[in-house]
Amino acid sequence: MKIAILGIGLMGYPMARRLCEAGHEVHAWNRTAERAQRLVPLGASAHQNPADAVRHADLVITMLENGPVVEHVLFELGTAPAIPKGALVVDMSSIKPAEARDHAARLTELGVEYLDSPVSGGTIGAEQGTLAIMAGGKPAQFERAAPVLRVFGRPTHVGPVGSGQMAKLANQMIVGITIGAVAEALLFCERGGANMAKVREAITGGFADSRILQVHGQRMIERDFAPRGKMSVQTKDLRNALATAEEIGFDAPITQLFEKLYGEGLEHGLADLDQSGLFVELASRNGMS
Repeated sequence: MKIAILGIGLMGYPMARRLCEAGHEVHAWNRTAERAQRLVPLGASAHQNPADAVRHADLVITMLENGPVVEHVLFELGTAPAIPKGALVVDMSSIKPAEARDHAARLTELGVEYLDSPVSGGTIGAEQGTLAIMAGGKPAQFERAAPVLRVFGRPTHVGPVGSGQMAKLANQMIVGITIGAVAEALLFCERGGANMAKVREAITGGFADSRILQVHGQRMIERDFAPRGKMSVQTKDLRNALATAEEIGFDAPITQLFEKLYGEGLEHGLADLDQSGLFVELASRNGMS
């Protein structure tokens, strides 16, 4: 297939690389052009503007920072009108469900199909092709996109347009809250004199075990907060969840608490740390290094 991918960042680059390796004709664009150029040795074409990247595409993938950026790239840079009629846009960014529905309606008016398909699994999942992919849209659109989505991981159709973003917000609520639980528990043990690494080892396999404990817990033990998924992005997702909760009349007190904690971490200069950097904020609150 002729596939355009817009957004060649931490996630977009390994995903685009997998498309090249799978034999697709890949057309890449990124605001910082050098990032798209990295794909040229792999057989991709790099474009100076997004409209040129999508002009002959069968399928357009967006992997961008947030909803306003997706809107800017699609509708303010001349991209959407350049997409061939009948093509399918698969937005794999994490945005608000209401934004996904709005983008779908505007693209439909142009004769372009739409699927919101955010992902979970971070850069490791993107590199290994093991992402969890949550898709919202018509079943026929999902079936059309599924062979490409399987290059990235495990796609699941969860409902109409916007449902993929609802599932991603649920995922991020669980991730953000669980990171906080792991960080607080490990710091609690360290303050009490226990060895954090041994505590993690001891509870592995029990009811408290989780992917978060294994991956993010290890980062906390090693004080490795190089960004895979940034604190700023995790905070954005929690705020999107709260905005959506308000729209649908849902009380989310636990998410409210963690949005406040992550937000304070951002205020204290932790925005570019890995999302497990909430550990740093909680350590600071307790006077711990």
